[in-house]
Amino acid sequence: MNELGNYPSNNNRTDLDHQVRLVNRKTLEISGVKEVDSFDNEEFLLETVQGYLIIRGQNLQLKNLDVNAGNVTIKGKIYEFSYIDEASGEKAKGFLSKLFR
Repeated sequence: MNELGNYPSNNNRTDLDHQVRLVNRKTLEISGVKEVDSFDNEEFLLETVQGYLIIRGQNLQLKNLDVNAGNVTIKGKIYEFSYIDEASGEKAKGFLSKLFR
């Protein structure tokens, strides 16, 4: 809550902290998530307050999604996670390559 006793707006989550916590390569806890753009059992694409984050692995599952708080928990075998530079167009390339697989 802010000083006026109101809860912050869910539409603008840029004031959220962003943290990524990996536990034993099996559980990935992420805060500061604005939107889950896409996911399957091998790849997640999340929009965070710090930019787009891509997670790759095996048998990935969305275990917790708290839209109001911006928290996501992903379970499975995590191989990698990285931030995507929007200027490089990697997000669009990844999306299109999935369409034409």
